[in-house]
Amino acid sequence: MSRMPFHSARVGAALLLGAVVISSNAADAPVRIRGQIAAVDAASITVTSREGETVKLALAADQAISAVKNLQLADIKKDSYIGTATKTGPNGTLQAVEVLVFPETARGTGEGHYAWDLLPGSMMTNANVEASLDSVNGRTLKLAYKGGVKEVTVPAGTPVVTMAAASRADLIVGKKVFVIATDGASGMKAGRIVVEKDGVVPPM
Repeated sequence: MSRMPFHSARVGAALLLGAVVISSNAADAPVRIRGQIAAVDAASITVTSREGETVKLALAADQAISAVKNLQLADIKKDSYIGTATKTGPNGTLQAVEVLVFPETARGTGEGHYAWDLLPGSMMTNANVEASLDSVNGRTLKLAYKGGVKEVTVPAGTPVVTMAAASRADLIVGKKVFVIATDGASGMKAGRIVVEKDGVVPPM
């Protein structure tokens, strides 16, 4: 979960992907929480998760907070560096559920193809767009990462976003959030927060 001025939002993109890498490999993986802010104060945030659980997380003094803003499907171009959550479509094809277009400063972070928990059986691919072609079903992306290549279809209407600046002032009760947290001896701590802003809900 993350936030700050725009240059920090770009750094935030890198941190977000870094957390994704850790969460896909480490035994003590950070916890990804998706839900709605139920309460917030100077030291903590309470989230009602999509599973209906109430989770209280400690906030750091320099808490990383960011938001996302909408892009168009046409903004995904050849040589863009993206992260996309996918589900398996007909005949085993990968269909995008959401696409995050990273700023150039975040290129290479979180690179790879690995399991993701947005939907049952979903995957995450962080990769370079080698080709982007319009298709009957939307747009087909050829994605290249170290060790592999995947083709992903992005249906029309799929959320396409990029990172945007946010701050503690944007942590408002009722707003949707995506949080990468850690669970330690002293309890749950928010690592990075991506918060709904200007009506745009974090789709990841």
